[in-house]
Amino acid sequence: MEPTPLSTKFNCNTESNNSRKNKARKEILEKKKRMDELIKAACAKKDHLASFPSFSNFDKNGLSVVLKSGSGDKLSSSVKRHLQKILKDNMERHYTDEWATEEKVKRRELVAPEARYIFVYEASHNHDVNNNDMMLDKGESHLPVGFVQYRFTLEEEIPVLYVYEIQLESCVQGRGLGKILMRLIELIAQKNCMSAVILTVQKANVVAMDFYTTKLGYTISSISPSRVDPLMGVEMSYEILCKVFDSEAKAILE
Repeated sequence: MEPTPLSTKFNCNTESNNSRKNKARKEILEKKKRMDELIKAACAKKDHLASFPSFSNFDKNGLSVVLKSGSGDKLSSSVKRHLQKILKDNMERHYTDEWATEEKVKRRELVAPEARYIFVYEASHNHDVNNNDMMLDKGESHLPVGFVQYRFTLEEEIPVLYVYEIQLESCVQGRGLGKILMRLIELIAQKNCMSAVILTVQKANVVAMDFYTTKLGYTISSISPSRVDPLMGVEMSYEILCKVFDSEAKAILE
């Protein structure tokens, strides 16, 4: 039997390598398509709260509120101004000199079409004592006392729910509402097949950092500056935290 020419062996190996590369490329493209479809489907839902009716009302610790869904491109001018005020009241001290620049970014994020909201409203509202009534647009009865702003997106090709803001007025803080809102967010993430919840916390906000890491079990993510490059992390004013729901997300994001 004559030996197989080297050129034939080389051609066979080349074809085999090309086949493997094509298969791998196809799998990557198919996975990306699936992830994009997951994000698109999650964003298309108008009311994520509808799947969790038991969370529509919170009546505990002397606090009675109702929750409602919303989106960034549907904010009235009065609600938009009020959210900006809550943000400034809560966050300016943590950003210090960076606030002027950061506030501009946050204002754009508030009204982005992809921004989704859970609004918190007081269940019993006294119009006579609420100074914010003067800010109301036509058809609005009162303004929210808190909100969660979130988006569905990809991080390291992993579908995640990214919490941009969770902000409460001082009058409703310290009553367990923040923990309920984050539990709702985690359920919304899982319901929409997201693999993790991610959020950013200012290092100076030690109360928030303790809330997420100690009370809710979030960890500093592998994509946080301090994990990517410890030297760079020292210079950055924030950490990225995560809670993952599957092994792939755990391997990449934790």
